Amino acid sequence: MNRHDEFSTNANKGPVQEHDVIMRGRRLLDITGVKQVESFDNEEFLLETVMGFLAIRGQNLQMKNLDVEKGVVSIKGRIFDLVYVDDHQEKAKGFFSKLFK
Repeated sequence: MNRHDEFSTNANKGPVQEHDVIMRGRRLLDITGVKQVESFDNEEFLLETVMGFLAIRGQNLQMKNLDVEKGVVSIKGRIFDLVYVDDHQEKAKGFFSKLFK
């Protein structure tokens, strides 16, 4: 077995995708390991990442960049909070609206 095999979940699937969140001054987020964008508007994004669902709440949020193949999303705007949501919790936007009131 070579060293590359240690970092893969299955030899046929390739390496496990990393998940990073990089915030610059509460104005710009770069997120890797994104599987899909569930929903978004100017106050809230819900992303499915390799580490679970991630909710981003803020003001004047805009998607700056989306690269589906690489799993990279960039969001700009004023960031208020980032929350990982457990799989057993409801993913609907209504849930987050109630949670953050």
